Amino acid sequence: MKILKNHPTVLLAVPFLLLVVAASAIASDAPRVPRTTLAAAEKSLDNRFAGLWSDNPFIMLGPTRGIYLEGYGAVFTAEVNLVAGPQISIIMQSATKQSIAEHRQKKLARIPDLKKAMAKALADTAASPEMASVPPDEQIVLVAFLSHFPWEDLTGVPSQIMMQGSKRKLMEAQPKGGPALEASIQAVQY
Repeated sequence: MKILKNHPTVLLAVPFLLLVVAASAIASDAPRVPRTTLAAAEKSLDNRFAGLWSDNPFIMLGPTRGIYLEGYGAVFTAEVNLVAGPQISIIMQSATKQSIAEHRQKKLARIPDLKKAMAKALADTAASPEMASVPPDEQIVLVAFLSHFPWEDLTGVPSQIMMQGSKRKLMEAQPKGGPALEASIQAVQY
């Protein structure tokens, strides 16, 4: 026993082993998908949605937010304003019945466009290099919260659209698009 205590190899090995144990503990605490990766995907989604309609400079009502849930996948949320509100001025101090009706029709007409853009964004995000560390059997989820004005008639207008799919299925469907992409996505609106 005394020989092992004073042996130079053992004396050198002990600090090395402690270093290896400490490094493995630090590595196991690191998230599978780091925050920087999610931030890059968030920015990509912001850029994609911000240019959907040229007549509405305030489509995104704040930045997209993403989170990685270990064992589930990556979830991204955004608050979207489909249509700018009617122009209120000194002459017209409140929305008219006609402007409210036009606003509603425009919003309803844009929902299918938003869904199409969300489906493409979901597949593109799944296939992006940023999502390489998300396991293929986990989910990629995109949720759009639709903003509303207090005076709006919300009958038939969703307040939330959620799309999700397994990363693997989304990546397989992404180059095909169309019906293959639709089949790989679960969509729900509330």
